[in-house]
Amino acid sequence: MGAALREWLLRAADDELIIGHRHSEWTGFGPDIESDVALSSIAQEEIGHARLFYEMVCRVDGAGDPDRLAFGRPPGEFRHAVLVERPNADWGTSLLRLFLYEHFDRARLEVAAQSTYRPLADLAGALRREEKYHLLFGEAWVRRLGAATEESGERMRAALAAVWPDAMDLVEGTEADALLAQSGALPQTPEALRRAWTEGVAVVLAESRLPVPEVAPAAEGLRGRRGQHTVDLDALLGEMTSVRRLDPQARW
Repeated sequence: MGAALREWLLRAADDELIIGHRHSEWTGFGPDIESDVALSSIAQEEIGHARLFYEMVCRVDGAGDPDRLAFGRPPGEFRHAVLVERPNADWGTSLLRLFLYEHFDRARLEVAAQSTYRPLADLAGALRREEKYHLLFGEAWVRRLGAATEESGERMRAALAAVWPDAMDLVEGTEADALLAQSGALPQTPEALRRAWTEGVAVVLAESRLPVPEVAPAAEGLRGRRGQHTVDLDALLGEMTSVRRLDPQARW
């Protein structure tokens, strides 16, 4: 069960780190100062959450360095969803991605809060309070852009159709999920998590006049949960790790 729990924790950590970095790329470029500051704050919090998950991975391992997990692994060892590694497009697309991810993260943390592994349950309870505001921010922008004008609605529908296949990667399970469900460590199957995510997303999309796309998962067969990523991750990690690579032994 330890290996399965480690995989689950690593997924959560990698998701938070990578989407936090993508959010941070908007700093100074938001459509208004309030939104710019808000998304920058969300980025900072997501990266902070990633560190907490990496620390828990090290606890499960009995050793390790959170910084090495974040900045010292090759792309194939990352287990985040492909959705979060894609480069930012326009503001609407980025906020739509935030919305889809945060709905998934809410469902994931609700499951984690019921974990029989007490440190994870306690961490999930604490993170849910911060993540709540991330979701509210994303939902507000999706409603605003989806229903504001005919042009904004059309652009959001096109963006949703473009990102939806990658969003399916969020809820893909692996053998680890079955082991965790059987043991009671995380009492929900990937299928149940997918339903909870889809139902939550569909309500807000309907209010935003955005139909749920009828699109199959990514055609190229990418599976981020299994370490299959795009070249976008190579570039992102090159930027993220540039300082560490100057002196890998430095303490921050």
